[in-house]
Amino acid sequence: MRKPKLFQSAPQREGNQNAFRGGAYSIVVTAVVLAILVAVNVFVSALPSNLTKYDMSATKLYSITSNTKVVVNALEEDVTIYWVVQSGKEDDVIENLLNKYESLSDHIQVVKKNPDVFPTFAQQYTDETVTNNSLIVECGDRSRYISYNDIYIQEADIYSYSYNTSFDGEGAITSAIDYVTAEELPQLYLLEGHGEAELPATFQEQLEKENIQVDPLSLLTVDAVPEDAGCVMIYGPESDLSQKEVEMLDEYTSGGGKLLVMAGPTQEDPLDELYGLIASYGVTPNEGVVEGDREHYAFQVPYILLPDMNSHAITDSLIEENYLAIMPIAQGLTVSADGEGSGVTSLLTTSAASFSKAAGYDLDTYEKEEGDIDGPFALAVSIDCGNGGQIIWFSSSAFLDDMYNAYSSGANGDLAMNAVSSLIGESEAMAIRSKSLNYNYLTINDAVSSLLQVVMIGVFPLLYLGIGIWVVLKRRRAQNVPV
Repeated sequence: MRKPKLFQSAPQREGNQNAFRGGAYSIVVTAVVLAILVAVNVFVSALPSNLTKYDMSATKLYSITSNTKVVVNALEEDVTIYWVVQSGKEDDVIENLLNKYESLSDHIQVVKKNPDVFPTFAQQYTDETVTNNSLIVECGDRSRYISYNDIYIQEADIYSYSYNTSFDGEGAITSAIDYVTAEELPQLYLLEGHGEAELPATFQEQLEKENIQVDPLSLLTVDAVPEDAGCVMIYGPESDLSQKEVEMLDEYTSGGGKLLVMAGPTQEDPLDELYGLIASYGVTPNEGVVEGDREHYAFQVPYILLPDMNSHAITDSLIEENYLAIMPIAQGLTVSADGEGSGVTSLLTTSAASFSKAAGYDLDTYEKEEGDIDGPFALAVSIDCGNGGQIIWFSSSAFLDDMYNAYSSGANGDLAMNAVSSLIGESEAMAIRSKSLNYNYLTINDAVSSLLQVVMIGVFPLLYLGIGIWVVLKRRRAQNVPV
């Protein structure tokens, strides 16, 4: 019987030593890699959430706009945002948003106030019944209360007879911060005395949200436009202004003042004196516009226009999001060659197939007739009046109506708000749109559904099985193992 070997030969010992060294090396490398991974995780966990989290939602629900960043980065005073919320009932979306504000500036502090612990805290800021997850923004002696219902907004859908929910937390908070830190609120005067239309409720809310003070103005009782006017607005006049009023407005704009006009065709009293304000800049209003291109009007009505938007600070945000403005019952503005080269910029334009009806409100047909003026036309223009003065003119009195604003998904209101913000010098106040929380469902027919079932249940599993068999056979051939 052979005795077992108690001692290994030199080659065997060397092989075992090499194997040991190789195993030790692998252990060391593994330990180093694990240590690096742990260190990286610790480092990343210490970074602010804005650097480690990415918003993949369709409406960018967890992101903030550049407008907010401009407002926050300009802060020189400390702002406190009180979050009135019961423990354990924090809204995750609101919490994420507040964290982003706090991470953007050292001047912003978020403080939770549990109403169960501090039942009377909110009463010093508002008389309203404070709901859970409401906010109070404070800076010095100024404050603004933001209700939960101002953050989550429900609006009626005129198409489906249901309600759409949107998140307006960013717009509400940024507006509140701008309000509590502002030394003076911008002043907008609304001209009256000529049968002007009342501002639609939605647009009034937007002006209030952007902290713009609105007061009426009659030029018949003053000698000049008030010096504190950040902007004068003329909305839907039915009768003409007097020569003296136009002279005051002309003096105001040529001296650096800002004027916003929304005036469409009138049935009785032509606005010849008012039109004189822009005639000197090479802009001439015509009668009502009819579109001949079906791609440029809505609801099968050729006078409810879908104009093209030209790139401009006022329109760019809407162009980027593929929104369309709706201009109902609009005049065609003809811009002369001299006007185009002297500070007149067309913001909205019709197609080349459009034409102006010479008959105006007395038209008998929407078809083109002899005497009608060929387009294209401008439907909104921005005019540089020199010395910093500016006129923005929309050729429809009705495009701000709540109905048309709803049809445009809020684009009309945002366009007008952008114009106001541009005129008063508050470019960061350009409309921050609320973000829809409604889900869009993909609807498919039965045939497509059956095809998808066959592919997912039959084709894909068989494909994976086939790939697996092929890999096994390939490995066996490589190892010279008979199949």
